Amino acid sequence: MPFADVNGQHIYFEDSGGAGPAVLFSHGFLMDHEMFAAQVAELAEEFRCITWDERGFGATEATGSFTYWDSADDALALLSFLGVERAFFVGMSQGGFLSLRAALRAPERVLGLALIDSQAGGEDPAVLPLYQAMSDDWVANGASPELADTIAGIILGPAEHGSWIAKWQAKPKEFIALPFDALAGREDISDRLGQITAPAIVFHGEADVAIAMEKAEQLQKELPGCEELVRIPGAGHASNVSHPAEVNGPLLDFLRKHR
Repeated sequence: MPFADVNGQHIYFEDSGGAGPAVLFSHGFLMDHEMFAAQVAELAEEFRCITWDERGFGATEATGSFTYWDSADDALALLSFLGVERAFFVGMSQGGFLSLRAALRAPERVLGLALIDSQAGGEDPAVLPLYQAMSDDWVANGASPELADTIAGIILGPAEHGSWIAKWQAKPKEFIALPFDALAGREDISDRLGQITAPAIVFHGEADVAIAMEKAEQLQKELPGCEELVRIPGAGHASNVSHPAEVNGPLLDFLRKHR
């Protein structure tokens, strides 16, 4: 299994290789590199597709408390490990959180941003107690079928749940604690969006119950380089999983334009 020992972490990754521009795919909360399988299959002939497991998910362990600034540093360090100077950053939800931070941390290394069902803000105070209760229940009792199905519905919407739930239930129940702390404790960086000048495209499911469409509209409005907001009818939070064709076409056009 390919791992990169960078930034004090042991990070699992997959790299399609090739001579095309690099595209780094960063997954959402409770997901892993496999959520981008449909995108890699579509893009790998033209682009070097790099997927990875962020701290606490997939085959990458969380070794202690962390923030999405740390995750941004992980992403940049992984690219350096692979000899990649500049890349497109494609991030879904928390993958978008870290991609925005990478664009602030090292703008010269970001060819462009594709943000899928993501936002610049902190967690909504109205729903945070519910999410905290879910996390506490998970740590105490594990991912019961009822809890796992509820959370999978929030993330995946109409997409198939079973394989992801099986992954969650196979991990120690405590694994969720550190990643949830990073999610719940992230700061609002909306006031810094104007500093991000990379070309950008935003995708958002119209049925996303985790992040409201207005957050995508804010990205479109306040990112100086944002060229398009792609609204995906019927899609929930992980729109690239449930509606890959609706994401892949505009994403490929964007990447080709800025390669």
